[in-house]
Amino acid sequence: MAGSISASPFVRFAALLGCAAAFVWATSLSMPAVVASHFEGDGYANGFMSRGAYIGFMLAVVVALPALLLFVSQFAFGRPGARINLPNRGYWLAPERRDQTILALRGGVRQFMAALVVFLCYVHWLVVRANEVNPPHLSTPWMVGGLVTFGAFALVWTRRLLRRFRVRPSSQE
Repeated sequence: MAGSISASPFVRFAALLGCAAAFVWATSLSMPAVVASHFEGDGYANGFMSRGAYIGFMLAVVVALPALLLFVSQFAFGRPGARINLPNRGYWLAPERRDQTILALRGGVRQFMAALVVFLCYVHWLVVRANEVNPPHLSTPWMVGGLVTFGAFALVWTRRLLRRFRVRPSSQE
């Protein structure tokens, strides 16, 4: 369309990954040379690594892992013989509905991966904050709050996905 900018979903996801990588990189530079990277349930550190190793690990977890999961799922959905398990799969994967079903599944996975990237950036931010105090201490309430929020998102996402693929009586005709 002339006059409108419409980035593809993959371009938007790549932009999110770029922002996440920049966020991890920029916020990690102020961390100490030895970073507290693993914490007990009470929030106190029980594992450490060099700042360089931490940055590499977090970039792999925050950027590379979601990108790989997204790529693999997008590729797998597109294969003609893909074994896709969803409610009423015979109905939704029938030739006349398969393309729309695959588009919906791909969109749902992109949405979930984007939420995962945001959550992992949040966890990284908590680790950065934990390393600002001596001894390093991760805020347990903030971590639990993040986990609960992400868990609630995952439940709502799953419910919406299952609701999307239920067969309505009028569509069985």
